[in-house]
Amino acid sequence: MPPNWQNRTMWTGDNLDIMRGMNSDSVDLIYLDPPFNSNRTYSAPIGSEAAGAAFKDTWTLSDVDEAWHGEIAEAHPALYGVIDSAGHAHGKGMKSYLIMMAVRLLEMRRLLRETGSIYLHCDDAASAYLKMTMDAVFGQSCFRGQVIWRRYGAHNDSKGYGRVCDYILFYSKDGKGIWNGCRTELDKEYVRKTYRNSDARGRFRTAPLHTGGLSGGGYDYEYKGYVRTWRYSEERMMELEKQGLIRQAKEGRGIPERKVYLNDSKGKPVPNLWDDVANLAGTNAERLGYPTQKPLALLDRIIRASSNEGDTVLDPFCGCATACVAADRLGRQWVGIDLSPLAADLVDRRMRSEGALLFPCVRRSDVPRRTDQEGVPHYRTQKHTLFGRQEGICAGCQVMFPFRNMTIDHVVPQAKGGTDHLDNLQLLCNACNSMKGTRSQAEFVARLVREKIREA
Repeated sequence: MPPNWQNRTMWTGDNLDIMRGMNSDSVDLIYLDPPFNSNRTYSAPIGSEAAGAAFKDTWTLSDVDEAWHGEIAEAHPALYGVIDSAGHAHGKGMKSYLIMMAVRLLEMRRLLRETGSIYLHCDDAASAYLKMTMDAVFGQSCFRGQVIWRRYGAHNDSKGYGRVCDYILFYSKDGKGIWNGCRTELDKEYVRKTYRNSDARGRFRTAPLHTGGLSGGGYDYEYKGYVRTWRYSEERMMELEKQGLIRQAKEGRGIPERKVYLNDSKGKPVPNLWDDVANLAGTNAERLGYPTQKPLALLDRIIRASSNEGDTVLDPFCGCATACVAADRLGRQWVGIDLSPLAADLVDRRMRSEGALLFPCVRRSDVPRRTDQEGVPHYRTQKHTLFGRQEGICAGCQVMFPFRNMTIDHVVPQAKGGTDHLDNLQLLCNACNSMKGTRSQAEFVARLVREKIREA
């Protein structure tokens, strides 16, 4: 589905409301670096480019409507189980944090195209619980791996082992996603030891042509006086010989080997331990002073691996917009969301400094209106379906009413991006509908509980 926003759009506001107004299946890659539940407050130093940026990373049930938990319990029981267990095992702070994350991750899954992927950046404060939350939202079979990013060479911690790593959880919506591979330059010492031979075409190493202990079969025939099970057919072997890619292990003697030239190497595959991407030191030219800023090299690797040119990248917690800048440099479309208007200032400034942006990013603070409702019947035609689904019980006060006393309500108000899709509709009695108004469902239920109209 085409996006209902322009490329290079930066939103200021609550990412939940904004994402709820974005079209389904419209994003190819999501990178998020949300608060980590670290029980810290971050702020940029005075005088830095990011001065004024700050956020609190401490969570209590006063920060979120626990009614969100009730919404999750009804529609996503596995996710409810994870959050409820976290509350018992770790406490209310973790429960609140996961409620905040869960409702947003559900929207992110809706926004991803079937071949889309998501990378969630976190540390060990909540990584175990976030992994379970992601399993519940996307499905365990969609888990593609966990990257361990070594941020620091050493870090002193008087209470235990030095914490030098962050974790990045990688999921694809269909379990496969776009995968372009991920390689890096060969180590110089490895090249020196491995590519020890050279000829007019350059340095090369040798590789066996026979299968040896290789599983999966091969080809049995005689070649150069040796009867072996070879890796290649006779036709392919002749092609390699014509290309000058075969040599005898010893002058005129020994089992033939294949030449593998350094110039043809694509580099070495990147493992899931990333210790070659340096964190931003105080003197680094990229550094803006923004709390928790990540290096462009980190986002460059992720975007190259899991998206193609022209694809759309979303960062819903974009901060100083490193993901947006990296996406623009790599020819991707992008959209960012942050609570602070400073994010839009920073992305404009950063891309102008690189000469990558001829025009400023599009700045918005409204909630977009979805345009992916083609074929959706008018919401007023759904009353009988909803009455049967709810068995005549008001979704607010939980009291049974006759059909004529029920009215259709949008769970997510239309003013906040809510659609006419059946999963966003419910029946309320007249009194509850008047009370709800344009409130979100979470705000509405919280009020009902406070006024003892409905049980928690």
